[in-house]
Amino acid sequence: MLARFRLLCLLFALAGCSAAVIAPQPNSSLPVWPPEPDPARIAYVASISRPDDLGIAKGFLQRLRDAVLGADDTRLVRPMAVVVVGKTLFVADPGARGVHRFDPVGGGYDLVRGPGGAPLPSPVALARGGDGEVYVSDSRLGRVLVIRSGETVAQPVRLDAPLRQPTGLAFDAETGRLYVVDTAAHRIEVFDRDGARVASFGRRGEGPGEFNYPSLLWRASDGRLYVTDSLNFRVQILDPYGGFVGSFGQSGDGSGDTPRPKGVATDSHGHVYVADALFNAVQIFDGAGRFLLSLGGQGQGAGEFWLPAGLFIDGERIYVADSYNGRVQVLRYVGGAT
Repeated sequence: MLARFRLLCLLFALAGCSAAVIAPQPNSSLPVWPPEPDPARIAYVASISRPDDLGIAKGFLQRLRDAVLGADDTRLVRPMAVVVVGKTLFVADPGARGVHRFDPVGGGYDLVRGPGGAPLPSPVALARGGDGEVYVSDSRLGRVLVIRSGETVAQPVRLDAPLRQPTGLAFDAETGRLYVVDTAAHRIEVFDRDGARVASFGRRGEGPGEFNYPSLLWRASDGRLYVTDSLNFRVQILDPYGGFVGSFGQSGDGSGDTPRPKGVATDSHGHVYVADALFNAVQIFDGAGRFLLSLGGQGQGAGEFWLPAGLFIDGERIYVADSYNGRVQVLRYVGGAT
């Protein structure tokens, strides 16, 4: 008891001290792609696995609570999806049974769970809303939930159509439409701001606009939808109304093949990024689906992956949920306009 009392006194003494955030220093040994002598197009930036990596220090009350009750583990366990809202990073983590929220500006960290603090058994995808909210799909609950700004729990979204296995999400801020991949139903459901289903497209098959266990989803700035059609081993491109635009990828073990496509995202330069869990890499294609570059390979070092999953691109920064390495890796496009 005496030792604990002394520790509490020390914490009170430190309460007025502010934590310094140390910016990472340039390191020429960090990976770039392609390697020299070719000019770099993508550069490694950082790896995030806990609040400390973003300079988020625990506040006095949190340190006091940890001293009395023991510290909670705030590490990423099995991150599956990532999204950025302003400067705040959200990471869906089935291993932690919740969504990590890292706020380096406000200096806060939360593990967001469901109503009443109930765990989220399988949060697998995230989408940024139009007013600072974040949508999360839980494939085991069969529900979509929303994390609103300033709230500490995710609230269920009322949708007027049942979902068997919701996974990939995308949100159109202009129309307020929410796109939800229903993997088990082999289709994409579309809901309006009030949760009414306004469209449904796709069915099981191998043809254009048909799916075989689709998983993740990305909405590009031009409104096109990019869908990882997992067991058709391809990425399909659709217009906002579900019309087929094109596809690329196939099963195989060569560069540009997509045997286990997971996350997909596009940047402002017309590139399409696809995380592949079999290759443990992120592959980059042009808008026509032609292979350009591969990033990574299996490992635990900087720029290496172990079952990468969700992708998110914000400006020139590329966020990769490096699932079995328990981290989010941040990369940066440095290739300039193309």
